[in-house]
Amino acid sequence: MIKYGPVLIGFILSVLVKMIMGPFELLGLFAVGFLVGYVVKEGAYGGMVNAATAGALGGIIGGILFMILGVFFGVAGLIIFGISGFIAILGYLIYYGVIMGISGAIGGIIAEKNG
Repeated sequence: MIKYGPVLIGFILSVLVKMIMGPFELLGLFAVGFLVGYVVKEGAYGGMVNAATAGALGGIIGGILFMILGVFFGVAGLIIFGISGFIAILGYLIYYGVIMGISGAIGGIIAEKNG
């Protein structure tokens, strides 16, 4: 079952990781996914599902922010960034979901062991 509180926090943190961490984005996503999985305390599966959901939402917003950059370059830029932005959204969705899902499962396992 998805717990929307930790998912919302993970979503916000994943968007911040995208904007702030730059080359260390992978480590930031791993930490955020672990945090979501640990807070959920539903074991590996629950941590994975909740963290992957937060990561997917963050990936979608990250891709949309990428597409918005096209507005600053006129109509041609909007078309180019729109097409590549759609591909970026799919890529971010998979990338964020997988990384945060794996680390969320690890966080869920540790939370379950600690009680």
